[in-house]
Amino acid sequence: MRAAGVRRRDAAAQVGVHERTAEDWDQGIRQIGHSRLRPDGRLIVYKTGVTIIKPPLLAAVDAQLHPRFLTVTERETIADMHRAGHSLRAIGRALGRPASTVKREIDTRAVDGVYRPHRAQRAWAESRARPKASKLAADGPLRRYVEDRLRERWSPEQISHTAAIEFPDDESMRVSPETIYQAIYVQARGGLRRQVAVALRTGRTRRKPHRSPEQRTRRFFDEMVMISERPPEVEDRAIPGHWEGDLIVGPRSESAIVTLVERSTRYVMLGHLPGGHTAGEVRDVLVPLIQALPEHLRGSLTWDQGCEMAAHKQFTVATGVPVYFCDPHSPWQRGSNENTNGLLRQYFPKGTDLSAHSPADLEHVAQQLNGRPRKTLGWRTPAERLRDLLMAA
Repeated sequence: MRAAGVRRRDAAAQVGVHERTAEDWDQGIRQIGHSRLRPDGRLIVYKTGVTIIKPPLLAAVDAQLHPRFLTVTERETIADMHRAGHSLRAIGRALGRPASTVKREIDTRAVDGVYRPHRAQRAWAESRARPKASKLAADGPLRRYVEDRLRERWSPEQISHTAAIEFPDDESMRVSPETIYQAIYVQARGGLRRQVAVALRTGRTRRKPHRSPEQRTRRFFDEMVMISERPPEVEDRAIPGHWEGDLIVGPRSESAIVTLVERSTRYVMLGHLPGGHTAGEVRDVLVPLIQALPEHLRGSLTWDQGCEMAAHKQFTVATGVPVYFCDPHSPWQRGSNENTNGLLRQYFPKGTDLSAHSPADLEHVAQQLNGRPRKTLGWRTPAERLRDLLMAA
């Protein structure tokens, strides 16, 4: 039916198979148990993620391939015409292909100046396959290391770089972030148990396309000092003591948590707001948090235009810390805090009652975040960077 011009969907419906199965048939793919045999002789075993090369399976080489690939019949034509002394252009015209394709095939696949089509077909099939199992498919020190760090809520990128630092002379303890993600997300590669996979910050075991973050709509338009008036040294993060702040809010806006992030060290502080987040309540939480810092770490505070900061002048009078406000619809102007709020949602998922967490719980979460190595800090932790600043002072 397909050769007669029938659409794949209609042909599949008449035969009584799924359209995906019909697509596999079109491509010459056959299913064998939990494996799929491709036309080039590769057998992909999905339970283990291992690709097995089957050179003897030459019955599959005559199956329909993508037109850009040379078939075994075309390779036989190349061999016959080349042996008969035909030019590369003549061979190309006979095949309907560029002469450069014929030249590249002969130069690459010929052995001792002799081009043998079936040997060339087997060499091509083997060159396409990468029969390599995932590093995390088998149990061992590397897999246990990755599992332990995932339970500590480290990201795959943090795990990858820290492993290289902790085991500088052990090549077996090298793993890329993508390998960890594939071990979690891709069934064919597998390797990590589901209870470890859910330790990811997103809580998902399937990949999801990146989307633009939702823009905040609650703004505060009273007298403010805008971010454009913020001193230049704040922007380049060269001088510590400049903070970004925001709230993460519980369901129905009945509870909230104040989040503060220092721009230079990425050090995090959290404030407890179990009963609400009015301007006065936010001010009363922010003031003691800032006052607990040394004088040289009280530079400035950058906030969005949420009405919870309506008492920003009273906060500045109490602490001596000026407050700068972001432009409307510009959450990236306090990017460190936006990133931190995303990390915190791993501990405080959206839709959960934040009043159930005590100040001690918040302190524990802050300690965990401050103990994670950060890429932007050269894989050091925020706690280590802040400690260095305090000792230098």
